[in-house]
Amino acid sequence: MYGNTEKIAVKQTTAAHLLKNDRAGESVLVEDESQKNRKIRVQVISGQILVGILIIGLWEWLTRLSVLDSYYWSSPGMILATGWKAATQGTLMTDLAYTSGATVIGFLCGTLIGSAIGLSFWWSSIYSKITEPYLIAFNAVPKLALAPVLVIMFGIGFNSKVILAFLMTVIVAAMAAYSGVKNVDKDLEKMLFSLGARKHHVFFKVVIPSSVPWMVSSLKINIALALAGTIVGEFISSKQGIGRMILYAGQVMDLNLVWVGVVVLSFLAIVMYLGTVGLEKWVLKNKNHE
Repeated sequence: MYGNTEKIAVKQTTAAHLLKNDRAGESVLVEDESQKNRKIRVQVISGQILVGILIIGLWEWLTRLSVLDSYYWSSPGMILATGWKAATQGTLMTDLAYTSGATVIGFLCGTLIGSAIGLSFWWSSIYSKITEPYLIAFNAVPKLALAPVLVIMFGIGFNSKVILAFLMTVIVAAMAAYSGVKNVDKDLEKMLFSLGARKHHVFFKVVIPSSVPWMVSSLKINIALALAGTIVGEFISSKQGIGRMILYAGQVMDLNLVWVGVVVLSFLAIVMYLGTVGLEKWVLKNKNHE
């Protein structure tokens, strides 16, 4: 009797040690994986910075050697000097704020309204089948070709730039949300309905959470489209904006200022892209914690 009890106790102790060792092993593996990912992230960022420095250095070197014509290609040094002058003595900062504001407002409105349109297709299959061909047809329309009409309709001010950014993003967001709706688990819907759930319960508890990954996947595309729409609107007619600055600089043959505008737009696009990446991670993280 006592012998069996001792054997059972030994087995329990052994099992506890094995379980403890397994958990310790899993903890080490998770820690190793985290360190590996952190190391890769540092290497990638360092590599990106190094490549950027090499490109800028090579550009400056080639223009100094007259391999590249500095009149057409400018140089990092001249671009930096011209940009500083435009920021301190000119209207670069207000132009940047104007372009950024129109882009962000158009992007947010287009993404929210487009996502709402795409999600609304879940409520009625007849409504979605009637509307889908028109959505696809409107997506095929080159919205930038309508820019002159929109500028005439809404004026050369801020509103027309927001409308252009909105039109560039709303259909993409709607189609992304609709793709999410079509991939909702139908068996889960049927089970919830059989348990007495109402349609709005299923919509808010299942359809929207299931469609979130599809909707956020369009953010990085939409921010670039919104910026393109804003710049085209400024090219056509505008009182402010980086696009207007580039157009003016080209007209007066100030190619250094043109390059300043191009570089500023490049940095603005990168910042906005990183912003959407951060927003995507935040949304998906909160969704997974629910």
